[in-house]
Amino acid sequence: MAEATTKAVIDGMVSKDISLAGKTVLITGANTGIGYETAKDLAGRGAKVLMACRDSEKCTNAIDEIRKEVPNADLRPLDLDLASLESVRACAMVVNETEERLDILINNAGIMACPKWQTKDGFEMQFGVNHIGHFLLTNLLLELIKKSAPSRIVIVSSSGHYRGQMKWDDLMSEKDYVPFKVYSQSKLANVLFARKLSTMLKDTGVTCNSLHPGLVRTDLGRHFFNKDGVWNTVKYYITLPFVKAIFTTPLKGAQTSIYCAVAPELEKETGNYYTNCQKKEEAPAARSDEDADKLWEKTEEFIGALNKTAL
Repeated sequence: MAEATTKAVIDGMVSKDISLAGKTVLITGANTGIGYETAKDLAGRGAKVLMACRDSEKCTNAIDEIRKEVPNADLRPLDLDLASLESVRACAMVVNETEERLDILINNAGIMACPKWQTKDGFEMQFGVNHIGHFLLTNLLLELIKKSAPSRIVIVSSSGHYRGQMKWDDLMSEKDYVPFKVYSQSKLANVLFARKLSTMLKDTGVTCNSLHPGLVRTDLGRHFFNKDGVWNTVKYYITLPFVKAIFTTPLKGAQTSIYCAVAPELEKETGNYYTNCQKKEEAPAARSDEDADKLWEKTEEFIGALNKTAL
């Protein structure tokens, strides 16, 4: 049975009474969809919001749009391409050199069911962006996050992780590439990463939780539901009304991210998985400490193969 909705949530929306004045937040993929709504909400609570985005023009436009609704929003653009470890390092360097604190890190950006692409470093795109890029960014910012404790790391995963399987002999899907299966593996990696982080950060004042935002109408599905992408034209037009009927808005989809970032009752809660602003049991495959350790080691190896000073 689902746990009762907390007082921080009223009719599915996180209470606006929770202030973030004096706090600094970094959100990846903050120019669109769930990330955009999260940035707007947290800025409205008084936080300084660092919007880490791949497209600087779209980021600037998003900032302009948010300020139409939140005139005093403290929003700062950051260049970040998670498909490039060089870009990840450059972004982290800017944050570490210019920010005195980082209270909340929200690993929100992602890619789903794209064609068989590679990152600039040769990683499979979905695993590279959804997991490896965020893994490196988080580790490079970890000392600043610890310094700002009590602080939080929020990792946006997906219910797709329930169908995920870690293909230890083919993590880059070179032997077998099925777009949604590869996406599910990357989302399972997100939950395992959060599990490992929460253990490593015990007694530091830093919490780490993962979440499923729900079925949300965002740009994330552009490859999966595009008539020129994975789905052919017939399936596209059959599926589209169904998608519009059952998928929620980015505003509602952002609520669990916001909840994990601001809810007072979660200040000491860590290593959990949430959906609909409620704690939920993650997939059995996501509860393996052995796999969480193995994923960490494998990811370090991938990054280290490119740079001996990996972290």
